[in-house]
Amino acid sequence: MLRIFNTLSRKVEEFKPLDYPKVKMYSCGPTVYDYAHIGNFRTFVTVDFLRRYLKWKKYEVLSVMNITDIDDKTIKKSNEEGVSLKDVTLKYENAFFEDLETLNCVRSDIHPRATEHIEEMIELCKDLEKKGLTYISQGSLYYRISNFEKYGILSKIDKEGILEGARIDSDEYEKESARDFVLWKGKKEGEPYWSSPWGDGRPGWHLECSAMSKKYLGEVFDIHTGGVDLIFPHHENEIAQSCGATGLEPVKYWFHIEHLLVNGEKMSKSKGNFFTLRDLLQKGFDPMAIRFLLLSVPYRKRLNFTLEGIDSAKSSIKRIESFKIRIEDEKEKYQNIESQSNLEELKNHKKRFEESLEDDLNTAEALGGIFEYIREANSLMDKGEFSKEGVNLSFELLSEFEEIFGISISRRESLEKEVERKILEREEARKKKDFALADKIRNELKEKGVILEDTPKGVRWRKE
Repeated sequence: MLRIFNTLSRKVEEFKPLDYPKVKMYSCGPTVYDYAHIGNFRTFVTVDFLRRYLKWKKYEVLSVMNITDIDDKTIKKSNEEGVSLKDVTLKYENAFFEDLETLNCVRSDIHPRATEHIEEMIELCKDLEKKGLTYISQGSLYYRISNFEKYGILSKIDKEGILEGARIDSDEYEKESARDFVLWKGKKEGEPYWSSPWGDGRPGWHLECSAMSKKYLGEVFDIHTGGVDLIFPHHENEIAQSCGATGLEPVKYWFHIEHLLVNGEKMSKSKGNFFTLRDLLQKGFDPMAIRFLLLSVPYRKRLNFTLEGIDSAKSSIKRIESFKIRIEDEKEKYQNIESQSNLEELKNHKKRFEESLEDDLNTAEALGGIFEYIREANSLMDKGEFSKEGVNLSFELLSEFEEIFGISISRRESLEKEVERKILEREEARKKKDFALADKIRNELKEKGVILEDTPKGVRWRKE
């Protein structure tokens, strides 16, 4: 039975969807004003992992991830670049989806844009107005948090420190600055605007997710995900809006992913440790190794992201890949060997993999189970003590790993084609006496764990 940590209760709880086997899941998506950085992708890759795992567990998942294409940041970027808001946001939205695909993340079922749901946001504001939770000041509509008894239920904010009647217009702020927050911002020079009962203006950031989650998932749904930085004010204000309007707590399980550090420090352009995914790809790093690293540490623990860590992750993938190739190469000789009692240890390692994921998605422990399995299976094959059941068990575990972790492991056939193509390229280079290119190809293959051996009978290759 799956157990996950619920930020609302601060406890690990048994996962029981509202309408089994259906699971409705909302994820705060990107604010499309720039290329997403590696910290953003820790969250998005983890969300993809969660959804993959739920589907592997046979849940019917309906997932929604919004696109924030109107807020303080997108407007600022539009003005800086001197182009329309639509042009700016569409550029970075497309880049985001390209990056998701590169990291083998499956798109959510629905990706609503904020600018296409202004009507729903206005209707939500009207509902809040009827409940006496809003007021107008200087042309903007605000949420009066003192009138909502449950304010602070998610972030555990000390409401005694909240200044009565004080307001804040910024989309993002700290707990120490908790104030009545803006729902509808009055029209300003140089900003896009829409008509509303409270005058021309635009929605506040927090309003967007409440309106869109309600439209696509209903008043109450199962899971809401996001980074820990969104607990306050964004998710706290979502609860205030949604619950304030309907009287119902909108989410059963709040699922938050911890930050990452880069080289032990917070990411910062001034420190030179700020990376977008595209920066890392330009440096030649493998996207599957990046994904592996992002998933290697349990989601509620801080991940220290390093370039050396990507190399280590690549080596880990190679280890799994080599095992898969060995199983494929040797499976025929075990087809007539029936089950042996010495497979119990393998079954225990496979069980460890599966039970670790049930325990609040403990990816580190699950990966430990994978590598212990590989060590034991290789040992049994070395001693000739493997069997048909061992082969089937191994393929089953490898399939589970690929399906849940979303990391594709190369098959022998695809590897052979790539290596043979590279060998031909190298031979052509040698014929042209371009030895620098020939050496480069040899080194590229070596980095992938393939060793070339020049013999009198031609070039041979083997896995390192």
